[in-house]
Amino acid sequence: MAKDHGPSVKDDELYEKLRDEGSSKEKAARIANAKAGGEDVSHKGGEAEPYEERTKEELEERAAEIGIEGRSKMNKDELIEALRSH
Repeated sequence: MAKDHGPSVKDDELYEKLRDEGSSKEKAARIANAKAGGEDVSHKGGEAEPYEERTKEELEERAAEIGIEGRSKMNKDELIEALRSH
């Protein structure tokens, strides 16, 4: 039986499997939540505009969604680098 990871993780079993395979907490939660919502995350890519075309505020919002710490002190280029390396 999978441990309950609280309301921030919708599919605890998939989350634990991904963590066991070496995924970061953020990545495992993102995938587990997307799969639980019925999305086919394997075919979703390529729809978003490039980071360079987004505002700093949009980048900060995205960084907050995936849990990047220190984002409020980063400039736009640092946010882009943090998002890409996440």
